[in-house]
Amino acid sequence: MKKVVVKILGIIVATIMLFQSTVAFAASEKQLQNQKDQNEQKIKDAQNEKNEVTAQKNKTVKEVEDISSKIESYESQIAELDGQIGNLNGQIADAENTLNKAQEDFDKQEKLMEARLIAVQEQGDTSLLDVLLSSENIVDLISRYYFVTELASADTELLEGIKKQKEEIQQAKEKLEASKKELDTAKASKQGISVQLKAAKSTKDQQVARLAEDEKKIQQQIDELAQENKSIDKKIEQERAEAQRRLEEQKKQEQQNQNKPSSGGSTSNVKPNASGFICPLPVAYNKVTTGMQYSSGQYHGAIDFGSGGINGQPIYAVADGVVMISENLGNRSYGNYILIMHSNGLYTLYAHGQNGSRRVNKGDYVKQGQQIMSVGTTGNSTGPHLHFEVRTGSGGWNNRVDPRPYLAGQIR
Repeated sequence: MKKVVVKILGIIVATIMLFQSTVAFAASEKQLQNQKDQNEQKIKDAQNEKNEVTAQKNKTVKEVEDISSKIESYESQIAELDGQIGNLNGQIADAENTLNKAQEDFDKQEKLMEARLIAVQEQGDTSLLDVLLSSENIVDLISRYYFVTELASADTELLEGIKKQKEEIQQAKEKLEASKKELDTAKASKQGISVQLKAAKSTKDQQVARLAEDEKKIQQQIDELAQENKSIDKKIEQERAEAQRRLEEQKKQEQQNQNKPSSGGSTSNVKPNASGFICPLPVAYNKVTTGMQYSSGQYHGAIDFGSGGINGQPIYAVADGVVMISENLGNRSYGNYILIMHSNGLYTLYAHGQNGSRRVNKGDYVKQGQQIMSVGTTGNSTGPHLHFEVRTGSGGWNNRVDPRPYLAGQIR
């Protein structure tokens, strides 16, 4: 008798230790999952911020390209103006040389004419008389007189021609210098604009560099958060593997000792289907009233059971497992709900239960067919019904799948 008591006490102690470890695991996984969810939100926020920085950077780069294009255009125009100014400088130099030559010719011819006039003036009538007396006849006299007259007239015309040419050259030079002045003004203006554009480009380049650095830092944050989430996922997988091992140990222990579930209650005697699941409700209420999509087309992510008279009906665990969450969200979302992890890597969620009807707590080991709650209409609900989900992977909200294939033969 004493040995039996000792054996029973040993089993009880082992069971208590196993449940404590399971509770610790549930709390640990939920904490890790919450941390991961927070990191995912941070990654999302950082990615949005990065997208804004990238868009701003791309816009600034485009502005830099536009400024660079304008600078090239102005530099090209300045080079063209330099060429035109160079040509004008050459033309002005040529005009000055021609003007100087014309001035020399004028001065030379003017001196010759002055010398002739002085000679005529000094000789007075004698020169004319000499010309007449030295003539052989009247024809020769007339010829000599005409020659002298024509020579004086030619000198006068030559001087007038040189003077006119000099004036024309001077005018042309002045026009060239005026054109050069205009080109110099245009060049100075374009150089000023070019300097301003270069200053603007330098500022934009600095802005691009700063935005690129911000973009780099944000990406580094994203990478660090992603790496942290990978580490969290690894820890969750390790915790889940340990939980699976504990589930198997619990099943073996129950088979050996024929122990009853830790949290008692009514059970369903329905046999499981090929997936190992049973219907979470009594057979009379196994009709699915809402599928994965609402009638509006909006995604539901679950199936609902809402037949008449369903209020207060027992809700069963569809398979053996460990309770991960057993909470009351009040008037929000699921209201009273329970999340169970099963040994096959799936999770099931039961929502909108009656207030005070939850029979299991986080960390409890539940048997297939064990009542865990009663149908109600808590949370975001318009009437009594059971909201039932199947989740894969990490058991998160984004891992919801259609439950109907897993309940084949158990529902209608």
